[in-house]
Amino acid sequence: MTDSDDTNTSKSLSSFLSWFISLLHVLKVLTFKLDLFSFQESFNDKVAMFDQYANKHKDKQSKNPFTSGLNIEKRKFSKEEYGRPQAGSLTDIRGRKATAHILKEVLELCEIIHQEGTPCRDQPEIIAITFGDLFNIYTHISDKCVGLLLRARKQKFVDFEGEVLFQRRDDDVPIYLVKPINEIRQLFNERLKEIAKETSIS
Repeated sequence: MTDSDDTNTSKSLSSFLSWFISLLHVLKVLTFKLDLFSFQESFNDKVAMFDQYANKHKDKQSKNPFTSGLNIEKRKFSKEEYGRPQAGSLTDIRGRKATAHILKEVLELCEIIHQEGTPCRDQPEIIAITFGDLFNIYTHISDKCVGLLLRARKQKFVDFEGEVLFQRRDDDVPIYLVKPINEIRQLFNERLKEIAKETSIS
């Protein structure tokens, strides 16, 4: 091999190395730009997510009657909305489930009065039982006998004298089931269906 051949080979190798280095440089620049684009996209997503959270929080605070210092116009509440949880919220769903549970307990209390009580002489459709007897029967099921009686009276299912009944003192006070048990069952079943439907929609 002559000196000229060595020189040509050396030049070719040098050219190839220069081209290869240039290619590596181009690839490095492209990789950097792609990383920068990916970072920019990720950063924009995070900013959008933060803005969304901030707007949601601001909207929530605007509905809070106790918020102060934000210069936010207070939301006006209707009489039906005031003091109630936001429709569809977890608090609202828990409240509906609790209402359904109490309705079932009131119905159970009415069922016990119907089964264990005796018809009145003048009005056989009205069933009566003394508070003492009812208390002794129902406390084996629940300790909320008096509270449920008050709720049942508020809904005009039962009636009795006095504001609150106390064990021993009011044992002889009669409790009257003033509506037929079938009507009470129907009313409760309709209300329970409404609550179940509202809860599933929420």
